[in-house]
Amino acid sequence: MKQSLQLRLGQQLAMTPQLQQAIKLLQMSTLELQQEIQQALDSNMMLEVTDEEEHAREAGIDEVPTPHAEQNYGELPNLDTQTTIPDELPVDSSWEDVFDGMQSYTPSSLAESDSEDFLGQRGKGQSLQEYLSWQMELTPFSERDYAVATAIIDAIDDDGYLDTPLEDIHQGLSSQLDNLDLDEVVAVLHRVQSFDPPGIAAESPADCLRIQLQQLPEDTPYRDQAIELVRNHVELLAKKDLVRLKKALELDDDDLAETIRLVRSLDPKPGRSVEVDDYQYIIPDVFVYRQGAEWAVALNPEIAPKLRVNPYYSGLIRRADSSSDNVTMRNHLQEARWFIKSLQSRNETLLKVARAIVERQREFLDIGETAMKPLVLRDIAEEVSMHESTISRVTTQKYMHTPNGIYEFKYFFSSHVSTDSGGECSATAIKAFLKEIVSKEEATKPLSDHAIAGMLKDKGINVARRTIAKYREAMGIPPSNERKQLF
Repeated sequence: MKQSLQLRLGQQLAMTPQLQQAIKLLQMSTLELQQEIQQALDSNMMLEVTDEEEHAREAGIDEVPTPHAEQNYGELPNLDTQTTIPDELPVDSSWEDVFDGMQSYTPSSLAESDSEDFLGQRGKGQSLQEYLSWQMELTPFSERDYAVATAIIDAIDDDGYLDTPLEDIHQGLSSQLDNLDLDEVVAVLHRVQSFDPPGIAAESPADCLRIQLQQLPEDTPYRDQAIELVRNHVELLAKKDLVRLKKALELDDDDLAETIRLVRSLDPKPGRSVEVDDYQYIIPDVFVYRQGAEWAVALNPEIAPKLRVNPYYSGLIRRADSSSDNVTMRNHLQEARWFIKSLQSRNETLLKVARAIVERQREFLDIGETAMKPLVLRDIAEEVSMHESTISRVTTQKYMHTPNGIYEFKYFFSSHVSTDSGGECSATAIKAFLKEIVSKEEATKPLSDHAIAGMLKDKGINVARRTIAKYREAMGIPPSNERKQLF
């Protein structure tokens, strides 16, 4: 085989470090971006945060004095006349008088107080087990019963039910407590069931409702009938068999309705009322607001500080010097410029995509979810002349603050179905129509999926019954037989 030289022309995308950094910053959330910026500030001497005065001066505001401007110190004419420092300054108290009160005010504590994160200092919410253990400590238990109560509380799940059979709890404690009888465990269980919230430590939903009913005042109307219902006839209530319920409880329609209403007022998951609330606060990346007759989009200035290259350190670089220190400073300078440029590129791309989304979803901002238009990543990618993968990175974990609420960018993208007029309707709009229809239906005669599909068809939206069922299940709406109310 003869060897030869050939010249070929081609194009390919090289993943340079700058491009990799730009892509990395583009897909970061607000919290991740703030951490990345802080890490860059800590590791790069050339990067610094521009303060308000510097930013105003760069904007051309003349009122802000420059650091090199001459300052008038005429108010201190005798500053250098004192050449010696006296051994002791005249004071009217000794150091011992104030030392005990001042020892806690260290420089580090004062510095930390300037940057306190009050949200980070919030006390952690109390869990269900901690709440029950606190009540157990206030209840007079013997050492033996205390151990049983601790085991019972440990076996309670987040809903407030015992997730371990009582026999298993007894068997597990038998090796620790001598001659432990099952009746002792049952007696301690009844004491734990008297704790707050009512219905805690129940073995079944019917048992939970019974405990709550028994803790009501004895003169509560229909209390005895409700206890009889949940104790012996809860299956008939689940099947909504009114005829057999009336016969079993010997009640007429009005009395049965009041009994069922009392049962429905109870909490089938009492443990959820004591669950720990861990709220996640969302910082929007852009703000959408009305400006006259148009919708305007602006970046949130709080998501990232304004960065610049430190002019003092950059001025120390000697171009002709090849020392290790100078080379390090040059590398830091180049990295700082790349980082600032990547941040600017991220902000420009984020703003461009947000404006394109707002332009497509004007009716949603004016009317609401029922006016949401179908939208896919390709539509925005073609409008802003970017790849779909870039749009996917921009819209992930990015949030938009609108007059209708805070939404993730991806919320505005949804599939579509056809309409009678030849147009398209988004899945978000169909879900909004479905929610509206279900909220207005008669409780005693809920609409079936077929009926809802017919109502949407009257609006010009062709949706199959199975599509309605899919959207209904995704929204957590039960079927018509479960939405039906007896009275």
